[in-house]
Amino acid sequence: MAKTIWKFQLSITNTQNVLMPEGAQILTAQIQNGCDLCLWALVDSTAPKQRREIEIIGTGNFVTDESRRYISTVQGKGLENQSLVWHVFERE
Repeated sequence: MAKTIWKFQLSITNTQNVLMPEGAQILTAQIQNGCDLCLWALVDSTAPKQRREIEIIGTGNFVTDESRRYISTVQGKGLENQSLVWHVFERE
């Protein structure tokens, strides 16, 4: 069975659900084109879709004790062109 790498655009928000094929292996999250936060995953495009909960936590923000898997740290520009750092996780 061949797999494909898919890109999913994320919103810079605390939590969001991303619909992706079941069993998808999340590879990384990065800023693309200077402003778009994206996540890439290795997927079986024929698998049924499932929701995966992605959490984005800014440096210095409160982190709960909930179980989560680290994906990546990304840097970008916020309002007024200030430099920001976000940490992307998947809630388990």
